[in-house]
Amino acid sequence: MKKVLILGCPGAGKSTFARKLRDKTGLPLYYLDMIWHKPDRTTITKQEFDAKLSEIIKQEEWIIDGNYGRTLEMRFKECDTVFFLNLPTSVCLTGAEERIGSEREDMPWQEEELSAEFRDFIINFSRDEIPEINEMLRKYKNKNIIIFKSRKEVDAWK
Repeated sequence: MKKVLILGCPGAGKSTFARKLRDKTGLPLYYLDMIWHKPDRTTITKQEFDAKLSEIIKQEEWIIDGNYGRTLEMRFKECDTVFFLNLPTSVCLTGAEERIGSEREDMPWQEEELSAEFRDFIINFSRDEIPEINEMLRKYKNKNIIIFKSRKEVDAWK
């Protein structure tokens, strides 16, 4: 395990799992949200994002935390392991709500509320995002793929 993707709905616990995996393996960890978002809540351009991501995936080792469907295939091509936190929507909503007001190393600002837009993204994640993730999982079935369906499974993984 040298090049790892961590995917799942916001609030599923991707970043927490990514940190534990980083601490266990010593692999460098990259949060796509930290690349895409600026502290002033604006974003970099798609071209800048793609260039930074391309530099990361050229490295010998990495953990990449985040979905960003537009760049999913380029990461799948290069990874050897995928962790997909496919948790129920209710669990993800609770996870997202519980982190409000917390400082996090995976976001360049502190969330003050769960906006209606973000809540809708979480609610619609299984409809809008999971089909593409599942397509990549089928296409790249030769990768080491671990799918978690509950927090208990995530916590039990060694």
